[in-house]
Amino acid sequence: MSSETRRLIEAATAISQLLHANSVAHAFYGSFVVSVLSHNPRSSDEIFCIVEGGSSGTHPFRRVRQAVAGSENFTTTHSPWSNRLHATYRTAIPAIEIEILPAGEHGPRRLDSSTIISMQGIPFLTVSEFIRAKLKSWAIRGSASDAQDILYILCQHWNRLDINRIPEVDMNHFVTCHRAGALSWAALKRKYGMR
Repeated sequence: MSSETRRLIEAATAISQLLHANSVAHAFYGSFVVSVLSHNPRSSDEIFCIVEGGSSGTHPFRRVRQAVAGSENFTTTHSPWSNRLHATYRTAIPAIEIEILPAGEHGPRRLDSSTIISMQGIPFLTVSEFIRAKLKSWAIRGSASDAQDILYILCQHWNRLDINRIPEVDMNHFVTCHRAGALSWAALKRKYGMR
């Protein structure tokens, strides 16, 4: 595992512990997941943390700010004009920014045992939810890094994907644009008895 991936795991572990201590459901997402799965540093080390809102309607951003309040390791920056929240892990040099995303808007609405897996003690979106979220992002932005992440998961972990969580029209369009994923997508469809 690369030193950069270890740094990201350290930051994810630190904020995850704070969120767990405050009973905040969360899961990590982004090219960081591919770095952890492939044991290979990525040129784009995006690290997102999807967070559920509270049962009383508390916004996910507020829950994160409350969880990290008083922590010497984190600061948060809210950009109201873009509706973004960044948690900065200042212990690492250079500092690591983790973008906080509301569940439902990004990734699944509920973060539970059906949508998250634990790797190295950190909650991540399942590979199916990862593909679903990345496909949505790729369809909007057309980013080459999103395409690389989708291709890696699709080609390396296709047999672990739940086809019911993958938007078929979006994936058909994706493999038309990125032929490297066509065989894995076809194999997954055969596994589920689809054409």
